[in-house]
Amino acid sequence: MSIRIGAAAAALLVCTALTPASAQSLGSQPVRGKQAGDIMLGASVIGVLPQDGGRVSAIGGRPSASNTATPQLDLTYFMAPQLSLNLIAATSRHDVEVRGSALGDVDLGRVWALPPTLTLQFHPFPQARFSPYVGAGINYTVFYGEGGARTAPVTKVDIKNDFGFAVNFGLDVEVSPNWLVNFDAKKLWLRPDVSVNSGAITGRADLDPWIIGAGVRYRF
Repeated sequence: MSIRIGAAAAALLVCTALTPASAQSLGSQPVRGKQAGDIMLGASVIGVLPQDGGRVSAIGGRPSASNTATPQLDLTYFMAPQLSLNLIAATSRHDVEVRGSALGDVDLGRVWALPPTLTLQFHPFPQARFSPYVGAGINYTVFYGEGGARTAPVTKVDIKNDFGFAVNFGLDVEVSPNWLVNFDAKKLWLRPDVSVNSGAITGRADLDPWIIGAGVRYRF
């Protein structure tokens, strides 16, 4: 449900950005393109899609985290027309559990994740209205607010903060000299250690999420 709501919000955000272009077609507007020193501030709606995988001691099974949708802010700085640094800021809440353990499916409650990610991006066609890019970088995810409903015998869950690598690709569409529509996808390699009941059960969650979003960017 949250993913459907997020998708609807993203579509509304993109349509809002394209509204000025409805009065004057994109093709009739000159393309400014990307230039060294440009700073872009973006707002988008993203879907965070963790993968199921990992290991669990003692009871076995497979760690799992739910998909979710959330707002995101990002900042991009262009060192050259073809090279930029991008930093994202967002936080998302996930339901977590162990599936297929010796005790069946075990509810671990919920957790919030804060995954700032810095990527170096390459823009092969910086002067094009439809300007794709690819990138790679690093991520550091902070897990906090573990809690919520749990099933016995779980009393405490601790998910360790974790570093990971990231790759991404996307597309900027210039709708005016200052406004762009953005579509972006990132893949994170994120495999935090998990402790249940103060270490009575331990494991590793191979989350490796996709982060897929759509939004608008303002260029200063």
